[in-house]
Amino acid sequence: MRYLARSVSQPPEDDASVRSKVALSLAAVYLIWGSTYLALRFALESFPPFLLGGARYTTAGLVMLVVARRQGLRLPTAGDWARALLLGGLLFGVGNGLVGVAEHTISSGVAALVVATTALWSVLFAALWGARPTRLELLGLVLGLSGVALLHAGGAFEGSLAGFIAIVIAPIGWALGAVLSVQLRQPPGAMGAAVQMIAGGVLMLGIGWVADERLLPITASASLAFLYLLVFGSFVAFAAFRYLVLHARPALASSYAFVNPVVALLLGALVADETLTPMHLYACLLTGGAVLCVVRARKA
Repeated sequence: MRYLARSVSQPPEDDASVRSKVALSLAAVYLIWGSTYLALRFALESFPPFLLGGARYTTAGLVMLVVARRQGLRLPTAGDWARALLLGGLLFGVGNGLVGVAEHTISSGVAALVVATTALWSVLFAALWGARPTRLELLGLVLGLSGVALLHAGGAFEGSLAGFIAIVIAPIGWALGAVLSVQLRQPPGAMGAAVQMIAGGVLMLGIGWVADERLLPITASASLAFLYLLVFGSFVAFAAFRYLVLHARPALASSYAFVNPVVALLLGALVADETLTPMHLYACLLTGGAVLCVVRARKA
């Protein structure tokens, strides 16, 4: 859970323990977040994208709210909920919901490659608040957009204009939500994450209702995929990432951004018989290089 702070009452950990936990946390973030794209594909067999995301994030947010209250954090105010509706709508409604829309027509590996451009869009939005991009970040932008252009030229989105538009807008929404999260006042600790998830989840349920989304017959694979996304994607991986933020170098903690697409591509090819061509690998190298440029620029 990304926003949980380490308790001051915990005894300090020795170096060997920290190193082993960092390694386990890296493995969790790489494998779990990399596999969520494939899990989403299986969940979409029965659950439409916005009802799926709404159920997932509303449930996760309510659990986090209970945890936050047990930690003694105050309940959110009306203003907190209003800001959370904007942030949750961008992060989850746009950032996650449109990925589900796109995966109806494009492969999970290609979706993961395009979503990796989130870091690049964050650079552009941060510039609106005075954080001028460095040359290395601008190089990252060029490389990342080149990777998306290569996927488009190689036919990864052929016959799926709606899927292409959705998967391009999704990381833009997530990046804008992430940048605004720094600018707007939020409840502290886990409560901030909880209200964003609940607000975003309820908004996604509303979108699903307005769009007249309907559940299909529930399959065993879709049910298991939903549980995997809820438990591992929403809780375990976030807890692992939070540990990395507290105990690892920023470049190492951010490295999931260019590892996850590789994991998604390989799992999609091995488990779901998705196409894996040299074009996908070249795009993966371009996107990975782009994110690496941004991570190194931030470190500097």
